[in-house]
Amino acid sequence: MTNIKNELISHKDLYVWTQINFAYHSNKIEGSKLSKDQIIQIFEENDLIMDLDDALEARNHFRLFDYMLKTVDEPLSKEMMIQMNMILKSGTSYEDNPAYNVGGFKVRENGIGMINPFKTTKPADVETELDALLEKFQNKGVLSFEDIVEFHVCFERIHPFGDGNGRTGRMIMFKQCLQNNCIPFVLLDRDRAFYLRGLKEWDFERNYLKLLFCKWVVNRNVSNFVSTTSSKKNKGIIR
Repeated sequence: MTNIKNELISHKDLYVWTQINFAYHSNKIEGSKLSKDQIIQIFEENDLIMDLDDALEARNHFRLFDYMLKTVDEPLSKEMMIQMNMILKSGTSYEDNPAYNVGGFKVRENGIGMINPFKTTKPADVETELDALLEKFQNKGVLSFEDIVEFHVCFERIHPFGDGNGRTGRMIMFKQCLQNNCIPFVLLDRDRAFYLRGLKEWDFERNYLKLLFCKWVVNRNVSNFVSTTSSKKNKGIIR
């Protein structure tokens, strides 16, 4: 168990802040209409009296985060990726729609972004490309921060699922940060355009994503992360 994971579990304020903000921003990036107050309401009261799919995916994101913490020391596999995506989509309208194949990999082509989307791996090639991706990074042993970012780019470009790829991929990235003793971070919805640009242009310019993700990483340590989170609570950001 990593020191960062211990801090995350032992400091309730940090855990709650991360759960609420991770769920809010990661779902918002994908188009959720829920407000921060509604996310808090779901977290604190399990209240789903709102847009059902958005509410279920917010609640499921909390459960996915806990699953990630529980399995953080286990090696990443295709089976774990599928389980993560299943947790996220559980109970939603996607679950019974064969076009999304929840519980398996995508069965139809998809893309990244709504405007000028860029293509991803064809369904028939998903498993082969995931196998190659996992083997490449498992052979590295300890991953650097840049390795983790590169893995995320590769995963998103494969886009292996019918829906929920971004949220699943960002949860995997959080897991890999914990595994490799890097400070994890929450990508904010306001940075969505910069994030998508970084995914698209990684082969030519890596600094888009590296600088964006480094906002939470450079010059920080666990103590700073905890104290920053506690001060936000005192200002009413955490309820």
